[in-house]
Amino acid sequence: MRRLRDALTAHGGRPAIAAVLVVATAVFLATVPLHRGFFDVGVYYGTVNDWIHHDGRIYDYLRPGTQYGFTYPPFAAVVMLPMALVSWHVAIAISAVLSAVASALLLRWLAGPAVRRLVARRTDPSPGAAPREDRRPWFVFVVTGCLFALFEPVRDTFSFGQVNLLLVALVFADARLLATGRARYAGIGVGLATAIKLTPALFIGYLLITGRRRQAGVATGTAGAATLLAALIDPGASRTFWTGALWDTDRVGSLSYVSNQSLQGVLARLQPDHPSRLVWLVCVLAVLAVWAYRARAAARDGDDRAGFALTGLAACLVSPVTWVHHLVWLIPALLVLTDSALSRSPGARRRPLAVCAALYVVLCSSVVWLWRWDSTGPDAFLGANAYVWITLGLLLVPPGPEETARPGPGPGPRAGRLSGATTVVVTDGVAATRSAGAWRRRAVDPSGGRGSSG
Repeated sequence: MRRLRDALTAHGGRPAIAAVLVVATAVFLATVPLHRGFFDVGVYYGTVNDWIHHDGRIYDYLRPGTQYGFTYPPFAAVVMLPMALVSWHVAIAISAVLSAVASALLLRWLAGPAVRRLVARRTDPSPGAAPREDRRPWFVFVVTGCLFALFEPVRDTFSFGQVNLLLVALVFADARLLATGRARYAGIGVGLATAIKLTPALFIGYLLITGRRRQAGVATGTAGAATLLAALIDPGASRTFWTGALWDTDRVGSLSYVSNQSLQGVLARLQPDHPSRLVWLVCVLAVLAVWAYRARAAARDGDDRAGFALTGLAACLVSPVTWVHHLVWLIPALLVLTDSALSRSPGARRRPLAVCAALYVVLCSSVVWLWRWDSTGPDAFLGANAYVWITLGLLLVPPGPEETARPGPGPGPRAGRLSGATTVVVTDGVAATRSAGAWRRRAVDPSGGRGSSG
């Protein structure tokens, strides 16, 4: 163990270790997991080519030899029109490159603050010395990137040729705008993601319940304009989708299939013949109530990253169909939880970090597929729905309390605990709000009251 630690702390050893990690990850991804043969990008490619080159109809196309066709709103087909100009292999390459770019952006936005704060803790031990530059951020990013690539929903997204990571990147671009004081531009990403696939529509709800009416209006207007554009291009396809295809869940597969890790999937596996719509509706309303409470608390604490992460969890639960590869929406919540654990003292962080590691391992394990052929019985209720229980747990159980600065004697700095696992340190009329590793500054009244942001 000591040799490994010495190798990690030695600058010369880290490049070799990073190379080994990257190669091992690549070999694993190429040989071990189930490969999906770019099935979904095949559906997109076939639909667009049939639509453009053979005067076909978007929602009539089925991939040869299957019963699966295009299930997204018409605007998604409009966005994918460039596929009609390239070959099949180029389409696959474009899909992979776009997902890789989206992944890099998400890691920078969501994991970047934690990585930079983690490596900044290495300081010169001599008294009064300024912090020295740490040259390990690249190494921590390599490790994080390998863990990201091994995450089952991520590797399935690449293997299917899905659009999930692009949608998450669009939505969290808006979260980043809100967090960096550029809220006037926020809403476009959420609107485009909603027009491409309906699940992100819940983020418009987040903007509304947190008082961002302007941003909610921008998102709604963007989604509406994109939908109208698609209707102008192909009125028949829009009519077919909004009046029929949208409500036909059989187009996407069986609700009881073990890959459906939503509340509806759980109920469908309990009652494959007649899952109760009333019970599902009650469960959805309960989840939305918990989400609204926690999301508003996060927004009040200035933590939109956590609020957006909670919204992703709720969207996965309430959607009638949430395939395993859709669970890339869990990544922000896992990163926020991990960052919250890392912000504690070495002794206090061990247990929460162990929980984060356990959740990650389960979500990488493909455990739900053990019940692929038989999802009945008490063991299946737990195992076949494992990812649903994890999603519920992340939504229901907030991070434990973080450490707060201890106020010194006299009228010096004071620290208070806010809801949502956020720490506020007030000094000289300025509050630095740390929530899951993201630091923001805002002006406050010296008496302790909040002032306008600036």
